[in-house]
Amino acid sequence: MDVVTFSTRPAANGKTIAIATLNSERSLNALSLPMVELLEPKLKEWRDDPSVACVWLEGAGEKAFCAGGDIVAMYQAMQDRPGQVVSEVEDFFTREYQLDYLIQTFPKPFIVWGHGIVMGGGMGLMNGASHRIVTESTRMAMPEVTIGLYPDVGGTYFLNRMPDKLGLFMGLTGASMNASDALFLKLADHFVPFAEKEALLENLQEISWGDTESLNKQKLTDTLSELQQQHTDLLPRGAVKGQLDSIGQALNGDSIDQVVSNILAIESDDKWLTRAQGSLRNGCPMTAHLVWNQLQHGAKLSLAECFQLELTLSVNCAVKGDFSEGIRALLIDKDNQPKWSYPSVAEVPAEAVDAMFMSPWGDNAHPLKDLAKE
Repeated sequence: MDVVTFSTRPAANGKTIAIATLNSERSLNALSLPMVELLEPKLKEWRDDPSVACVWLEGAGEKAFCAGGDIVAMYQAMQDRPGQVVSEVEDFFTREYQLDYLIQTFPKPFIVWGHGIVMGGGMGLMNGASHRIVTESTRMAMPEVTIGLYPDVGGTYFLNRMPDKLGLFMGLTGASMNASDALFLKLADHFVPFAEKEALLENLQEISWGDTESLNKQKLTDTLSELQQQHTDLLPRGAVKGQLDSIGQALNGDSIDQVVSNILAIESDDKWLTRAQGSLRNGCPMTAHLVWNQLQHGAKLSLAECFQLELTLSVNCAVKGDFSEGIRALLIDKDNQPKWSYPSVAEVPAEAVDAMFMSPWGDNAHPLKDLAKE
């Protein structure tokens, strides 16, 4: 079975709609290295093919677009060589971020059908698209705090672009978002009900595509906006807007220790907010420091520099962080009792945080040093 399938649909003016489908329903289409190795060259082929008007990326089945990265595959390598930079980890994150960067910089209209679960690695694929679609069943999150990682796959870039510093809250808590939340937080562009998927694809075939990429993107935007207007009554009620005041006050701290204390001190009976607090309370203390620092450092970085920073952080999380223990507790032994390196956010030493931002490679040897030149 091919883990990614490819197809095309004929469109107006001799153009085609190119479709890629993540094809691993059992794993909720978790992004694996073989998927990346199939997607990247095909996307480059479609990018350079003048007959391809736009690209559509989806997940097989009705449960998930992509539930994250295939981190279990990295676990054994980390166990076999503790404290070392292992190729399985470095290679996966390097290739994944190269794919994310390719989508972020793709010149043609790029559509992601974000139906069902969209988490972790799925967020990286989706947030690079020019047109990000959510449905009534979309459930988004960056839940890396639960596994000792941090919001990677471009999170340094896109979390910083959320309104009202909410990227910090979402990164610290791994809080879930539905379609309305995603639109509000600028993590999605359009809402289309699941039942309208085939009608939308047929509409794409009828668009009068040309050779001007900006005009093609506008034609696609107009088509999606018109379809959304017909179905706004199906948008679910969002959770984030109702908690803006309390979250905003909590984020008003001068240190990560203060912000975490503020968030955990919010008194509320709102189920969404209390779940977010629970994830932060039980999550990896080092992750909180990484989120705080990556967003501060990342505010002035280019897109390529954000991915370069993230590769450094991700490899260091595997070598000297809690990534392996987080995977063990959640996905291997499934005891949900991780033994984090530090018992609380306040007890993480500054030198340990600083070490996570130090490149494990020699001068001019960073695997993504030439990312912006690709």
